[in-house]
Amino acid sequence: MQVSMTVNGQERSGEVEPRTLLVHFLRENLGLTGTHIGCDTSQCGACTIHLNGKAVKSCTVLAVQANGADVTTIEGMAKDGELHPIQEGFWEEHGLQCGYCTPGMIMTTADLLKRNPNPTEAEIRHGIEGNLCRCTGYQHIVKSVQWAADKMAAQSGD
Repeated sequence: MQVSMTVNGQERSGEVEPRTLLVHFLRENLGLTGTHIGCDTSQCGACTIHLNGKAVKSCTVLAVQANGADVTTIEGMAKDGELHPIQEGFWEEHGLQCGYCTPGMIMTTADLLKRNPNPTEAEIRHGIEGNLCRCTGYQHIVKSVQWAADKMAAQSGD
């Protein structure tokens, strides 16, 4: 089957089998390997992307279901060579160790901050609970999200 979608602002298309997962289409057909495959069971969140503006685990979506959709991956977060404030926050506050969960964690954080620009620590922890990190104790991840929320609020003038 032929699928076509807007990925990180560009029209992309390709031929897929009906059973092809969106995560595999992104990685194998489009070469966007920043979206990681961690479990294939939607437990870890490493494959989180934005589908039509909402964070979803791309291992739970068929590529044919995303036909005509707007998809944003971790590669689409930085603009004009500048890191997104969330990416900066993870850098500044040491919110990553091995980095495997980081793309999914960042995509989930972007969705969280869009819905709640000034979350409490408890709201952050709840917001990222579908993303597993095997390296950190999550404290630096929470601090990274808080840092990003503060920077994004300052940029918007709030």
